[in-house]
Amino acid sequence: MQELNQLITTHETLTLLDLGPTSAPNITYLTGLEHKLYSEDLLAASAEPEYKTTGPDGSPAFQLEKFFAENLVFGKTKFDAALCWDIADYLPEPLVKPTIERLYSILKPGGMVLGFFHTRDAGPNVPYSRYHIIGHDTLDVQPVPRFVLQRVFNNRQIENLFQSFKSLKFFLARDYIREVLVVK
Repeated sequence: MQELNQLITTHETLTLLDLGPTSAPNITYLTGLEHKLYSEDLLAASAEPEYKTTGPDGSPAFQLEKFFAENLVFGKTKFDAALCWDIADYLPEPLVKPTIERLYSILKPGGMVLGFFHTRDAGPNVPYSRYHIIGHDTLDVQPVPRFVLQRVFNNRQIENLFQSFKSLKFFLARDYIREVLVVK
């Protein structure tokens, strides 16, 4: 968070994307720095029944084309940074890689992605959380019990997920979280 905060406090008018649940503190903090902020609760959108279907073998499937025709669509807008929080750990499996690919396509060159990834020690009952930026290096974390942890990525899997990006940095955070900063 500190490295991303360095970007957002030292540059004039950036275009930022917050992919978590709407957060009034995030809106206040980021727009207070005169940045343009777009918000899209991607995880809530992924839970909508209209995107779920049945595969040819009768197993549950996901309508990817319909989902991405209606979500993460910003026209010609390109972003300087995206706040992904811990959504990758909670997204339905078919959405994870395409979401990262879409992020890559909507980021400016040099654009950053901040993501949080749970460690194995977190346990399967870790609640999804809403992250509120309350200072230049402080987050308030509020559990949102609506979603269930789908997976825990190891470092190699995270590297593979962001393989198209230029650089990737891991930071150890508290509460069994790895903070990952990725640069396009």
